[in-house]
Amino acid sequence: MGSKVFFSSVISPEEVVRMYEALGVELTGSVACKVHSGEEGNQNYLHPEFWRPVIERVGGTVVETNTAYPGERNSTAKHQALLEKHGWSRYFPVDLLDAEGPDTRIPVTNGKVLRTNTVGKNIANYDSMLVLAHFKGHPAGGYGGALKQLSIGCASSAGKCLIHSGGKVDDQRIVWQNSASQDVFCECMADAASSVVEFFKGRIAYINIMCNLSVDCDCCAKAEDPCMRDIGILASLDPVALDQACIDLVYASDDPGKAHLIKRIESLHGIHTVEAAAELGFGSREYELIKL
Repeated sequence: MGSKVFFSSVISPEEVVRMYEALGVELTGSVACKVHSGEEGNQNYLHPEFWRPVIERVGGTVVETNTAYPGERNSTAKHQALLEKHGWSRYFPVDLLDAEGPDTRIPVTNGKVLRTNTVGKNIANYDSMLVLAHFKGHPAGGYGGALKQLSIGCASSAGKCLIHSGGKVDDQRIVWQNSASQDVFCECMADAASSVVEFFKGRIAYINIMCNLSVDCDCCAKAEDPCMRDIGILASLDPVALDQACIDLVYASDDPGKAHLIKRIESLHGIHTVEAAAELGFGSREYELIKL
């Protein structure tokens, strides 16, 4: 039957908690809640009020990392100011994993491209992780979901450069002149994601919210408005199955606006991240969709 993926068409903060509880696991110890803090000017990201009940349910700390492109999140000082402005610091303890000090390299076992993944050193302070993703399009990866949150999302600024450059460059000043081919970039995302999954060794769970379905990511200061109607919430212990299920629901939708999102995903071969992740063996593209 494949991995279990739970689905609800109801989108609310309370339903996110119910979806987490449907997974039948209890994340323990110090829990990192990986969110997307939202670039300044972005209108589509999920605000802290939406995530608040589930983060409080697990007693988690909101974790984020600095970016590798111009904007309001590419340095610790600017990112911390934006976290405050967007309200994250008002409700939760917040930790920029790569805020200061040397990054940490964690191994990538049998990676297609990468042999190590560069993450913020503070990741070592956590016993488990709840990956909270806004599923939508992405101007680099085609789509963004759980696998992007694990890879680009958990990588430090230098680690993001390594992923985008196919492991060649860790300097944000020159990474965009050394970008990897699209498939290599997707494979690097899968490699990086696998290392974070291995780091937490089963103490990790995933929730994707399929709303505000724009072709652009929450990292875009000027993002397109959503092109199709909301679909629902999905949760799983398998990030590969979770992202595959989300993509399948886009294709299965009867909303004509889906064509725009599908074009974005296909034009950047976004499914290749899912394919590569499945080949690495830390998840399956086969799943059982359980409607709640």
